[in-house]
Parts: sequence; C-alpha cells; structure tokens
Amino acid sequence: MQMNDSSDIQLVIGDWATLQHDATAVRHEVFVIEQQVPIELELDEMDAVCVHVVAYDVDNQPVGTARLLPDAHIGRMAVRAPARSHGLGSRLLQALMQQAQARGDRVVRLNAQLQAESFYARHGYEREGDEFLDAGIPHIAMRYTFV
Repeated sequence: MQMNDSSDIQLVIGDWATLQHDATAVRHEVFVIEQQVPIELELDEMDAVCVHVVAYDVDNQPVGTARLLPDAHIGRMAVRAPARSHGLGSRLLQALMQQAQARGDRVVRLNAQLQAESFYARHGYEREGDEFLDAGIPHIAMRYTFV
C-alpha cells in the first residue's frame, strides 16, 4: 500500500453490486479483525440499498470505504491502518455528504465510535443523546444539518 497523502487516492461511488468485493475487504480487516466485531453484526441487509464509496491507492488497492443509507445515515466508515492520518476519512465523509445533499437530504446522521467523535465534530457534526454500545464499542449519535 503506497500513500503519501489523500491526493494519491481515487474515490469510486457506486452501488453494492459494483463495490461489494472491495468494500467488504476493507470492512472485514478494520471491523472484524482489528476491532473484533462479530461478522454477523458487520454485514447486514442494508448494504444492498446504500450508496457506497471505496477509496483506492495508487496501486488500485482498496484502502477505505463508507456507506450512505436511504435514511441519510452514514455508516461503516473504515480506513485500513496504513492509510490513516492522511485525510482519507475526511474525503470519504465529504463524498457521502455531497451525495446526501445532492439527493435532497437536509440532515445527515451517524453513530460515531467515541474515539472518532472529535473527527466528526471537526466536520460540523454535533452530539445527540447519550453514549451507547454497538457491537460492544462505545458510540455516540451525531448529526449534521445542511444550511
């Protein structure tokens, strides 16, 4: 995996049928292997109806992914460890926020792992409600309102 910064990355937006293989590879590595999320909780029936984005490095290897659900929730955002801290998460998030805004969503929501709350806050997301556990990992609901 070669990365100098996120400008070396190509984002592809599409449906599950097109991006399933590469999105699944990234999510499996980050969620199932690294974070120990049970595979039956990681994969769900919602993938088929989401807008997906996959990031590819200069060698055309998938290094990040995220999805936008029909109800304007962003989720399953994952970046492989070697590709972190290069701005890739911001690019994935912004790509899906643009998709949401283009289709007329006025508010975007997500459930952030607590360790990532400040990342989302830097992008204008605000905390909603109390902390909760999802797959044994502390989360907080957050929202972004388009102006």
